[in-house]
This record gives sequence, C-alpha cells and structure tokens, in this order.
Amino acid sequence: MTENSWQPTASLAALRRRAALLAEIRRFFAARTVLEVEVPALSRRATSDPHIDSITALCNGEPAFLATSPEFGLKRLLAAGLGDCYYLGKAFREGEAGGRHNPEFTMLEWYRCGWDDRRLMKEVGELLGLVLGMEQVQFLSYRELFLRELRLDPHAASESELRACVARELELSFVPASRDECLDLLMSHRLEAAMGGGITLLYDFPASQAALAKVVADDHGTPVARRFEAYVGGLELANGYWELTDAEEQLRRFRADHRYRAQHKLHVYPFEERLVAALAAGMPECAGVALGVDRLLMLAGGYSRIEEVIAFPLERA
Repeated sequence: MTENSWQPTASLAALRRRAALLAEIRRFFAARTVLEVEVPALSRRATSDPHIDSITALCNGEPAFLATSPEFGLKRLLAAGLGDCYYLGKAFREGEAGGRHNPEFTMLEWYRCGWDDRRLMKEVGELLGLVLGMEQVQFLSYRELFLRELRLDPHAASESELRACVARELELSFVPASRDECLDLLMSHRLEAAMGGGITLLYDFPASQAALAKVVADDHGTPVARRFEAYVGGLELANGYWELTDAEEQLRRFRADHRYRAQHKLHVYPFEERLVAALAAGMPECAGVALGVDRLLMLAGGYSRIEEVIAFPLERA
C-alpha cells in the first residue's frame, strides 16, 4: 500500500460533475415519463455472451454472479407489464481493466415499449447531444461505413476478401479465425476513429452479431441485426437493440452461446431461463439500449482515463 492509496483517483470537481450528470439523466427520463427501477446486482444466473465474463461470488455457500448488465431483470419487468423503464447503477465484468474500463462501472439501460431501434436511436442522440452540447448527429449504416472507408461490403464480402482487407489495413501477428473476427478487428482498429468527432449512430449490423436483437432483411434483401451502437470521437458509448421477443429463438441463441463457450474452453455459466419464460409469457415489442455512464462523463469533462471519473477504481477499492 502506498502512502496516498487511501485517496480517490478522481478529483473532487470530477465527482461533483458525476453527481450533476446523474441528476441530468434522471431529469431527462422524468420529463419523458420513463420509470427508474432497480434489479438485482447479484443473481444465480449469468450472461451467456461469449465475449463477456461474469464475476463469480459465493453466496450462502453457492455460486452467484454479479450482473454484467441489468438487461434480464428489466425485460422480466417489461413482460410483467411495467412499461417504459430504466436502470441507472452498477454493473460488473471480469477482465475489464484499462484506460476506458474498470470491472465495476456505472451503466444506464432503458427500454421503450412499442418502439423499434430507429426511434430509440434518435432518443439516444438527443440524450448525448444534451449532455455533450452537440447538435449534429450522424446516422450511418454498418454497410455504408465499410463501403465509405474500405470499399468493401461487409455483408457480401467472402471470408477470404475480409482476411485480405485485414492484412492490407492492419499490422497483425496472427490470422483472424472467422468473418466476425475480421469485421471486429477492422471496426476497432480502423473504422471507429474514422467516424469523426461528433455523435455517430451506427446501425444494421451483420446478422451473425445480432446478440439479443431481431434479424430483419434490409433494403437490399440482406438479413441484418437490428441493433445499433453510439460513438463519439471513436469512443463507443452505447449498444442498442430492437429487442428479440421470440422465446424459442432466444433459447436457441442461449444454447448456441453455450456451445461456443464450451468449444473454446471458456467458462459456461447457467443462463437465464427465466428470461425465456418471460418472453414466452409475452414481453411487449420494444427497443432497449445500454450506455456507459463513466465513458460519457469522460467525454463531457474532457478526461482521458476512466480512473479520473471514478472515486475508487479496482486498485483502490
């Protein structure tokens, strides 16, 4: 322990700015009659997402998991008839550390009944514009971004064409194993920075990256995931879906995630079968989005590292 390790890493000014941001977010939703709710931060179930790991705890002698997102609890409330709602609080992810990550972080997640992803994208743009003082919002499809920057259609390109593009655009010491790995590498290492300094809402992702979103044919007849991501200055802030409401399809995706995790020797967590039951009971058509509040505060205050906006990151927690 160092002499100053008892002190917060964030300045007092940053902590006051955090409090003001949380109050501004709550005013934003109060004006739109969206209800703030709480859901468990500790659960007997965990995410199945192959790219996210849960933090395991021991509770009453049995394993439990800190929530990587409030999504499952919020969707169960939607199925119970609660209506438009949001969660503003802590989420937890194993292995999340670095200049933009901390294992414990603040997440804003909200759902709008009867909305699709297009309508929710506009509201995300309104919230970001309010907080960041930006008026211009760019709506850009995943295909348009790849064509503009790489002259490549990400939905139609073959795997060999994608690998060739990766080799041309990036300096890597390995060969990507799949289409999605190629696309992810191009996005994170080449295209995020090309979106510019304003607010960009990127939509219509490849169907293979649907996660919990609907898959619908676009204007070209290509099946695409009706999900979107929000970026500001190349920094990803939010991930939203026109939510999947088909219980059988949800169960199929959970099982596919488990097979992937098992095949790649990743820990296989118990998945949330109660979400499947909620969908079967009749979750309403809706759109939802999760937004990283710490990153938003970094942008709003001009901070470069996440520890500048968190009082006690993991190394001092």
